[in-house]
Amino acid sequence: MTLGNMPIREGVRPKTTDTNPHTQLTQQPSDTSFIEALSDWAFELSDIQKEPSAISVPGAMAMCMDADHVCDRCNAFMIGTEFAHFHPKPDYSLHLGLPERDAEVIILNGWGEWHPLIERGILPPNIIMMYAPRNQEELNVSKFILGRSYAFAKGDLK
Repeated sequence: MTLGNMPIREGVRPKTTDTNPHTQLTQQPSDTSFIEALSDWAFELSDIQKEPSAISVPGAMAMCMDADHVCDRCNAFMIGTEFAHFHPKPDYSLHLGLPERDAEVIILNGWGEWHPLIERGILPPNIIMMYAPRNQEELNVSKFILGRSYAFAKGDLK
């Protein structure tokens, strides 16, 4: 998969809050194995630590880049070395950092939305909410998007 051939997400966008905490309110997966598979895959990536999020709601688990592998010229991080986090039940969405051009394509194709704290200047202008995957196709796209965030945090994407 590439940004150029990423499918468009089916259906209307889920309802979300427009404040903090930024939460997905509808369209959570009825089968949580998809979010569990995404989490298992994500936390097996090299050079990251699984930690409680330092910026999200209680129970959110963060992907934090090891200090030796952090891209110091990227705007990939929400706080410290935290570049992505998984929201707990019943939300299941994620927040993550991406290059702005990636974020724009992902949002245009219906897979996510801008974080509302960008407008208030609290977060950098490339942090998005990625909607929770509801089926196998959406899990595959979610892995691609989260993989782009991971590569960005390591400095492999500009």
